[in-house]
Amino acid sequence: MSSKSAVVFGASGVSGWAFVSEILGGYPSTVTWSRVHALFNRPIPRDETAWPDDERLNVMSGIDLLNSSVEEISAAMRSQAPDIANVTHAYFLAFRANPDPAEEVRENLTLLRNAITALDALAPKLGFVVLQHGGRYYGLHLMDDRPREGFTPPYKESMPALPQPLRDGLFYYAQLDWLESFSRDKSWGWCETRPDIVIGFTPTYNAYNLAGSIGVFCSLWREMFGEGAECPFLGTERSWKALWSSSSAAVLARQAVHVSVTEPWCRIKGEAYNGADSLTASSWSERWPVVCSFFGLKGVRLERDDPVEMRTFVKENKSAWEAMETKYGLRRGFADGPVQEPIWEHIMMSMFDFDRPYDVSKVYGTGFSEERGTAEAWGLVFEVMRRAKVIPATFS
Repeated sequence: MSSKSAVVFGASGVSGWAFVSEILGGYPSTVTWSRVHALFNRPIPRDETAWPDDERLNVMSGIDLLNSSVEEISAAMRSQAPDIANVTHAYFLAFRANPDPAEEVRENLTLLRNAITALDALAPKLGFVVLQHGGRYYGLHLMDDRPREGFTPPYKESMPALPQPLRDGLFYYAQLDWLESFSRDKSWGWCETRPDIVIGFTPTYNAYNLAGSIGVFCSLWREMFGEGAECPFLGTERSWKALWSSSSAAVLARQAVHVSVTEPWCRIKGEAYNGADSLTASSWSERWPVVCSFFGLKGVRLERDDPVEMRTFVKENKSAWEAMETKYGLRRGFADGPVQEPIWEHIMMSMFDFDRPYDVSKVYGTGFSEERGTAEAWGLVFEVMRRAKVIPATFS
């Protein structure tokens, strides 16, 4: 029996959920993992997580990494996971958004520091830590104000840090500096991963889950306009054509797990790896028709640059969605909720209108070889959403 045991911080998020799912699903093999601890703050009913019934899974909920002391976190982890000392791998996917950059830096540094400090003291067998970041490292969040010098796509891990004062306003650097310092005399290795938009499933409403929002939108569009209806792209002409590297949460999890358990990379400290579904970038012009086809719709781009705004459409048709919840026996409350970043979906669909392909040769150079196209990557997410009864499995 394998001696590997994992803890996934932020396990209810779009990335964290997939890490738990892939480990339970037997990646990289059915004998790799003996245990996985799924840790998150807000309690979720076990039957709503959409994870399989598996005796290896231990759900640890209600642990507040931000507002609790290291001692309190340690006590909670010991209480909810008596075998926490056996953990060998940690995957840190927790994230807290804040419109104030200084507060976002403080909060996300606190999350990481508290989690890893507590775990390091509790788990003497710890061998590797994965820290997920993203495209902000390359300034993609700055859009038209992103730096150009030294950042010509395709984006590579060897590119420099953002210049000041941009660096001080991004929590990545505070986390990396702390982890590098804290791990210096530790026996465990660690790496950082950098996906673009992450395509995945979350068991509850999540304003940052683009695939979840699109699944709801397309389901609502299908219900209102019928099979075969044209479903308009939710962005502009420029965003329709822009090249970017799609990152399904499942493949990102597999890439990170692969690095963390494979020699010699599992012993190295501080490597960064871009993450994506394939070596080749593509555009929404290729993706949107495929995505819409899962709902019996024809994905098109209208000849106008004032596209349908996804969140507005869902809110304006709230009564239609509530009727769908009753008609199809869907879980209530998944389609909409409090939004920390009210224009997030608009940013992803319209404002990211520039080419931003990744060079992912580094992670594929470690021996990872799997690639997924749009149909497989998005189709698997919609399949889980249907199984979890957050969108209809069929329409009538």
